[in-house]
Amino acid sequence: MPKQKTHKGLAKRVRVTAKGKVKRSRKAFTGHLLSGRNAKRRRRLRAGSLLPKAETRAARAALGVG
Repeated sequence: MPKQKTHKGLAKRVRVTAKGKVKRSRKAFTGHLLSGRNAKRRRRLRAGSLLPKAETRAARAALGVG
């Protein structure tokens, strides 16, 4: 049986932490039109975040982590 391929699109966007959580590097709504948002909101959008628990299992499977 062939090996499971890594989903390259997802692999470029997320990393798996040492404890197995999935961390994403950037959030939505940061591409353009940022002048209309206040500085506090833009600062919060810069920070990375963990994937929701409901999506973690599917993401790990797509990455071939298990």
